[in-house]
Parts: sequence; structure tokens; C-alpha cells
Amino acid sequence: MTFTFSHRYQPAWPATLGCLRLEHWLKTKYNVVISLINIRWQYCFPRTLSQRQKEKGELPVSTVSPKMAEVCGQVLLGSGLTVLSHPLMYIKVLIQVGHEPLPPTLGRNLFGRQVYQLPGLFAYAKHIIRIDGRAGLFKGLGPRLCAGTIGTVVHSKVVQTTREMIARSCATIVTHPFHVITLRCMVQFIGRETKYSGVFDSIITVYREEGILGFFAGLIPRLLGDVLSLWICNLLAHLINTYAIDDSMSHTGEIKNCSQAMTGFFASMLTYPFVLVSNIMAVNNCGLAGGLTPYASVYPTWVDCWKHLSREGNMSRGNSLFFRKLPAGKTYAVDQKRFF
Repeated sequence: MTFTFSHRYQPAWPATLGCLRLEHWLKTKYNVVISLINIRWQYCFPRTLSQRQKEKGELPVSTVSPKMAEVCGQVLLGSGLTVLSHPLMYIKVLIQVGHEPLPPTLGRNLFGRQVYQLPGLFAYAKHIIRIDGRAGLFKGLGPRLCAGTIGTVVHSKVVQTTREMIARSCATIVTHPFHVITLRCMVQFIGRETKYSGVFDSIITVYREEGILGFFAGLIPRLLGDVLSLWICNLLAHLINTYAIDDSMSHTGEIKNCSQAMTGFFASMLTYPFVLVSNIMAVNNCGLAGGLTPYASVYPTWVDCWKHLSREGNMSRGNSLFFRKLPAGKTYAVDQKRFF
């Protein structure tokens, strides 16, 4: 997952919709953090020449360029957000591939009616903690942090010479192998495998069993979703800033930040099926129980996966972590812990 903090309008990352408010708060504090990093860096890692200049009463020369400090700030904030949102992504991925370890329970919806509901975020988290402990909520965090760091650096370099869409696409392509490893580390929870245990060991495993193409499983729908989400977000932001926001209005900056979050959320909802199909294809037929029959269908292409999910009405599976209703016409299989 790549986290980039650009002043341009970008869609919120679909896998962490629950952290939109946190992400917005981090962005508003971004300039302060960057300034602190730029100041502290030269004192934490001073050059000998700077020390001599300080002894002579001269002003120290900064050894870090503003662009480097900005990239470091992006990596720092992105890593923090990744750690905080990882349990949510972990649970979301397990739901996306169809894993339902807990049977439906009788509860009440928003209108007070009694309905059968599927376990939500907290019940799912308690189930994982009961089996793997609290550390179990952070499976796959290592490769995801690698993806975020590398993606931020690649994006910052490419965006200097080209457009935002190309920069995001390049970052997605470069980090997708780590994204695949992250998902497979998570899905191992279903079959209790230990096939993917570390970043380097996982890279060797994927290459030995699937070759280079294995690192890019599910890349096409992910790229399409990223590009479409960016277009939708920028288009809506342009319309709002042009026709709904007047520069003479007070608190214009805060209003634009709110409109950015709203357009990002809306774009993420529209492009969620691409995220779902991409994640399923990343683990499909990879040797794990969660991606093989009889637990899961094996799809030749991502288009076949899309058609199958669409026929079953599962294009929004995993989109919500709260108030999850029981699928209509589905039967819960206790032994396989999924619906049919």
C-alpha cells in the first residue's frame, strides 16, 4: 500500500476507509511535521563541516534538501498510518476472500429490527486474538511497510517529471510484489499455513513456484481501480472547488480539505469492486487453502472472477466492517466457515 501526501487531490485508500478521519488529521499536521524533520535531521546527523562552522559562530549548513525532508515526512506519516490501520486491512482482506469463522447471530439493525447479522470488526478481531494473540492482528505488516516506503519514494521521484496518474501507476507496479506477499501472509490464517513467513523468504517462494508473473497477480484490476479512482476524485474536486467554493469565503482551506476527503470516500466506493477482485486474484490458486477449491473457486483471469462475484451479488463483500447483514439465499457451512 502506497501512502502519498500530495497537495493534489487524491482518493483515499480503499482498504483503510475506517481511518479517513485519522488520515485527514495527519494531512492537516503535515507541514508542521515536515518542518520539525527538516530541523531535527541536521542535528541528529550533523556533518563535520557544520560542527566546525558552529564552533566558529557561523550558521550551520543544512545537509538535507527540502525535497528529501518532504519524502522523509511522507514515509514517516505513511508508516504510522499503515501500522494503525493494519488490523482493519487484515480483517477486511479475510472477509473479502470469503472467510467467515463465526456463525451469524441475532441482532438489531439501525432501525431496531431483529435481523441475523455477521460478526463485525470487533468480534472478528477478538476471534483472531483468541487464536494468534494480539500480535496476530499484524500479520503481513513487514511487506506492507516495505510497499509503503518504496511506493512513496518512487512516487516522489516520478511525479517531478510527469503527471500524477503516471506517478501513481509506477508506484503501484513497483510495490505490487510486496502487496501480493502481504495478502498471502494474511490469508494463511484460513488454512493455518506458514508458507509465507518473511519478506525475503516469501520472495523466493513466489519466484520458485510461479516465476516473475506471480509477483503481479491481480495487478491489472488494481491499476484500473487506481486510475479510475484518481480521475473521479480529481473531477469531483474540480467541480466542487470551481462551482461550490468561493475563494472569498472564510476557512477556504478547511473546506477544501473536507471536500477532498468526501470525494476520496465517494471515489473509493465506486472503485471498490476493482480492489476486491485484485485482492482475490492475488491469492487465487497460490497454494494456500484460502485460494483453492473447495474453499474458493479458481479463476483463469480476473474477468472471470469479476463475472462470478457479480452473478452471486458479492461485488461489495468486505466493503463494510459494521452492520454486516446475512447474504440472502446463502447457506452457512460450519466446516468450511463460509457461505454458499
